Amino acid sequence: MGTTGSELGQLADDRQLLGRTSTAERVADILRSRIAEGFFPPGARLSEDSIGNALGVSRNTLREAFRLLTHERLLVHQLNRGVFVRVLAVEDVEDIYRTRRLVECAVVRGLGKPPFTLDGLRDAVIAGEQAAREENWKGVSTANIHFHRELVALAHSVRTDELMRGVLAELRLAFHVVDDLRGLHEPYLVRNREILEALKAGERDGAERLLAAYLDDSRHRLVQVYAGLVQDGDAAER
Repeated sequence: MGTTGSELGQLADDRQLLGRTSTAERVADILRSRIAEGFFPPGARLSEDSIGNALGVSRNTLREAFRLLTHERLLVHQLNRGVFVRVLAVEDVEDIYRTRRLVECAVVRGLGKPPFTLDGLRDAVIAGEQAAREENWKGVSTANIHFHRELVALAHSVRTDELMRGVLAELRLAFHVVDDLRGLHEPYLVRNREILEALKAGERDGAERLLAAYLDDSRHRLVQVYAGLVQDGDAAER
């Protein structure tokens, strides 16, 4: 599974994001976003020459970016074969949801007294509903990820934001394997709205209960679908 010339042309458009102070961290930011969007799908081999030329960065800079993303469990290095976008095992998906439940529910529980600043959360809900009306299920998936990032952002913690950015990017590796994105994401549009409305009403405890049930149901559904698509032997790191 490779990357076409047209796709690399799109990646070249990201070169301007690097500015004059190109660093491995900024290259990693671009590649992380592209992986999360499915631009580089699970199992895809990342070509040093093609990506380096598209972004206009040195081989050493690109290798350092690869190393950073390997540490984040988004990439995997296969001896004598190169660097590939990681394919998650079912156990990885379950562990991601355990982490999400611990962090996201703790954020809601610790919100303090209402009113809460919910503009970002509201925008994510509206974006998801609009994408659903357009039957843009990839857009619904993206809006759903934004909803959970905005939820965690209510903690006003840079460290928590960074943690969840990596967790949610890793989760999208599983989403990109699933063909029926509508079946995977559509049921949660209403539940996102319910959590938003509970927080608007200052019902922090109620929002936490809704969120916990939401994450449990989502984990069960995704694991069930994912296990049917990816065999454990194929999903394990090679």
